[in-house]
Amino acid sequence: MLECSLRPLLSEPRIERVVVALAPGDAHWGAHAPRSEKLLTTLGGASRQDSVLAGLKKLREHASPEDWVLVHDAARPCLEPADVAALIAALEAGASGAVLAAPVVDTVKRERDGVISETVDRSGLWRALTPQAFALGELERALEDAARANVGVTDESQAMERKGVRPVLVQGSPFNIKVTRAADLQAAARILQSAEKRTMSGKMRIGQGFDVHTFGAGDHVVLGGVRIAHERGVVAHSDGDVVIHALCDALLGALGQGDIGRHFPDTDPRYRGADSRLFLRTVAAMMREAGYGLVNADVTVLAEAPRIAAHRLAMAANLAQDLGVAPELINIKATTTERMGFVGRGEGLAAQAAVLLEGA
Repeated sequence: MLECSLRPLLSEPRIERVVVALAPGDAHWGAHAPRSEKLLTTLGGASRQDSVLAGLKKLREHASPEDWVLVHDAARPCLEPADVAALIAALEAGASGAVLAAPVVDTVKRERDGVISETVDRSGLWRALTPQAFALGELERALEDAARANVGVTDESQAMERKGVRPVLVQGSPFNIKVTRAADLQAAARILQSAEKRTMSGKMRIGQGFDVHTFGAGDHVVLGGVRIAHERGVVAHSDGDVVIHALCDALLGALGQGDIGRHFPDTDPRYRGADSRLFLRTVAAMMREAGYGLVNADVTVLAEAPRIAAHRLAMAANLAQDLGVAPELINIKATTTERMGFVGRGEGLAAQAAVLLEGA
């Protein structure tokens, strides 16, 4: 939860330092702390305002009293980067302080002795969220003054309001919830999962793959799952389908999942003579499980022979079926090497593939 709360602050380039107030004897921070040069720690206090004061004093080692400081609850893991940016924008526009908040939209009841005593007028009511932003020196003095007056403040804005400061309200996401009860953890988890899916949407990944096999005894080759008559076969542990092997490598590369040899090693007897389309279906399932879909694939066969022009549509149909996409997303073409190299000498054939994936 703390890692999620810190992420939007550490990723904001205008934030130079982040201080985490830890309990004395904290045994978990060292193992779970994010790696960032921005990150500092200090010992917290018995109350919120004590911990905030400790954090401000730590910041004084790196900042001046006039610098802006944002105070955020570690118990609010669903903060969105856009809300941090909006808060900073309010300060840059000249506000003397800014509080992230959400308007109250529910009917509000006041309770006394377990029953409703009245319905409260909700007009003008907002829920104060965090971060809250003020000048470092002013906030430090306001919190110290509240402590001397024995006034317990529930947020930084309350301390500043005692000094006559009127911060602006910056409307933030209502999903910026504070985890207080056990049930709140489940709600926060759902919000974070939804945010991750939104982030994945539109996220692009590119992969490229290459495969080659030498010719050997036989009377056909398999390309894109199509058996094509040829005077020679290929030397391979599986069916030697260079098109599918290159395509699998491209997909695995885009997913950051290594290569085909890692998942289907040629030392495994299960894959001896195997239909490579089984490999492609497995990789396609991995792609979907990771939350990605294929935008397009481009495959080039490098061979003097056999010619594949008459087989390209069937090859594309096979690949599209195994990937669960429309055939028009698969482009297959061929070229020679102008009689140069091992391909030009007719010693083997190769294929290369490039794919573009998009987060679903």
